[in-house]
Amino acid sequence: MSDVITLSNVNAKRGENSPQDSVWLTPDAFPEAKSSKTGVSVRYVESPEKRWYILRASYGRESKASDYIVEDGTYTYVAKKMVEKYVRGKKRKYLQTLIPNLLFVYTTKEKAEEYVSHTPAVSYLSYYYNHFTVDSERKNPPLTVSPVEMRSFILATCSMNKHLLFVKPSQCHFKSGEMVKVVEGTFAGVEGLVARVAGQQRVVVTLSHIGLVSTAYIPTAFLRRCSSE
Repeated sequence: MSDVITLSNVNAKRGENSPQDSVWLTPDAFPEAKSSKTGVSVRYVESPEKRWYILRASYGRESKASDYIVEDGTYTYVAKKMVEKYVRGKKRKYLQTLIPNLLFVYTTKEKAEEYVSHTPAVSYLSYYYNHFTVDSERKNPPLTVSPVEMRSFILATCSMNKHLLFVKPSQCHFKSGEMVKVVEGTFAGVEGLVARVAGQQRVVVTLSHIGLVSTAYIPTAFLRRCSSE
């Protein structure tokens, strides 16, 4: 499998090469985490000491928590999608959290514990626990997501496409157990399973012990089987 991903959904300026020839996304080139209040931004930088922690924010305060954590210098990700609704007869667009109350925080064990247990400003945060295992104290540890799953999850959702869905397995009619990679279009680089969801062919990305995220419609011509190596 190639180490770089071409993005074909970026508009080229007049006189420049086509997007297919000129735009590339490396595996660690995630979008910036940015505070909506102050504009402070943090880039994703891989570190062996950090993990992707899933934190739960009560009463839909995941974006508020994300602002605070980013301003503290820690990378966060909140998956959102664009939603349209009519207000007083006019169509309006706004961003809606794709997985309610959850934010993903890339940090150390100590810093995650600081946010959850020792920071009054985000006292409404708690861990999303892994109920499928126990630690040495016979307790469920905080759930973390692997970098590989997060990469596909972020690639699948960073476009904030209005057709993104957070789904249950019962809503997916999987065509096979083979992993595929999207090689063209808005979702280029996403890896997952092909399934029919809401009457359309889509690629479904798994977040272990959390759920499934479905892309928008993906044409068969945009799909390639993943290498077994």
